Amino acid sequence: MTGETSSIDSTRPSIARVYDYLLGGKDNYAVDREIGDVFKRDLPGSVAIAFANRAALVRAVREIVTTTGIRQFIDLGSGLPTADNVHQVAQRHDPDARVVYVDTDPQVLVHGRALLEENDRTRVVPVDVRDPEGVRAHPHTRELIDFDRPVAVMFSAILHHVNDEEDPAGIVRYWREQVPCGSHFFVSHFRSGNNPETTGAEKVLQGTFGRGRWRTDEEIAALLDGLEILEPGIVPASLWHAGANPCEPTVWERLIAAGMARKS
Repeated sequence: MTGETSSIDSTRPSIARVYDYLLGGKDNYAVDREIGDVFKRDLPGSVAIAFANRAALVRAVREIVTTTGIRQFIDLGSGLPTADNVHQVAQRHDPDARVVYVDTDPQVLVHGRALLEENDRTRVVPVDVRDPEGVRAHPHTRELIDFDRPVAVMFSAILHHVNDEEDPAGIVRYWREQVPCGSHFFVSHFRSGNNPETTGAEKVLQGTFGRGRWRTDEEIAALLDGLEILEPGIVPASLWHAGANPCEPTVWERLIAAGMARKS
């Protein structure tokens, strides 16, 4: 979320690396594992939030590629590469799909560029998501994304790291104004449960990173103002397009919501 830096600081925790640790990845340091272990130890079951979110993102990309004509994606706050990244899911269905990843975490940039080195339909843009104009104007974005054609804008687990005073709705509004009709917006977001689990998790993130805002379904929907929210609406991520007879989400899985919207 912060500005681009030239080196990886292994003494300060990173949101992207903590998330990587919770997903079972290896691109993290002791300081990240210390924060991750707080969730594992003090908030048992919270790891399910990360997995529910990732699975919903994969389903969202698949849904967009298989049911719309959209073949270009902007993945804002993409995080560290893991299995089934946006470009892998999209290009599995259409090899010509193009993806711009946006993140400023130095380790994300190093790993992302290495992963994408031989993929000429994918780029990494090192600009803060809170600077949407900077993302839009970046040469990599201009090279890969045709803004005269519909775009999929992915806000997977990123807007809850934008505090209220940083105007998360304004970020979404900027992209809504930049893309043509037919464009889709996917959002996953920490979902307020007004319970001890929500309070505990929010306290850890705010105490560590100074950000991490749980919002109600209504507040999440308000971030998509001016867009048509598609079925099934804003729901727990594990239930979003989960197919027939999905498992009842746990109290933890209910703390991450997902939704898709379209610019009409």
